[in-house]
Amino acid sequence: MPEPLPVFVIDGARIDGLDGFWDEVERVLIPSAKWGRNLDALADVLAGGFGTPKGGFVVRWVNAARSREVLGFAETERWLEQRLPDVHASNRAEFARRLEHARNKRGETLFEALVDIFRGVPGVTFELVD
Repeated sequence: MPEPLPVFVIDGARIDGLDGFWDEVERVLIPSAKWGRNLDALADVLAGGFGTPKGGFVVRWVNAARSREVLGFAETERWLEQRLPDVHASNRAEFARRLEHARNKRGETLFEALVDIFRGVPGVTFELVD
C-alpha cells in the first residue's frame, strides 16, 4: 500500500489580503525559502524545487469561504491598480480591461486565479474546505 501523501493546510482565517496569502504559503509550504511572491512563482513553488515533497502532496485550503471574500473583487482591484504602472506596454490594455472588470465586480478574482493555479499543477491534490 502506498504511503499517504503529505498534507499542507492553508488557513484562510490567517489571510487578510494577497500579502497575507503569500505569508501563509511561506509559513505552510516553504518556510524560510526565498521566492517571487507572485502568481507565476506560486506555480513554480507547487511544481517543486523549493522544499515541497517530490512525490506529490495535498494542499487543503480551510476557511476558504473567508478567503474567497478577502481575495475577491476589492483585493483584485487593488492588486491590478498596484501592478498596472509596471506592466509591460504590450500587456497594459489587458490589465486595464481586467481592472475595469474588477471595479464592476466581473471577471476573475485573485481567489479564483489562485485556485486555478493549485488545481493546475501535476502532483498536487487540492482541496477547498469552506
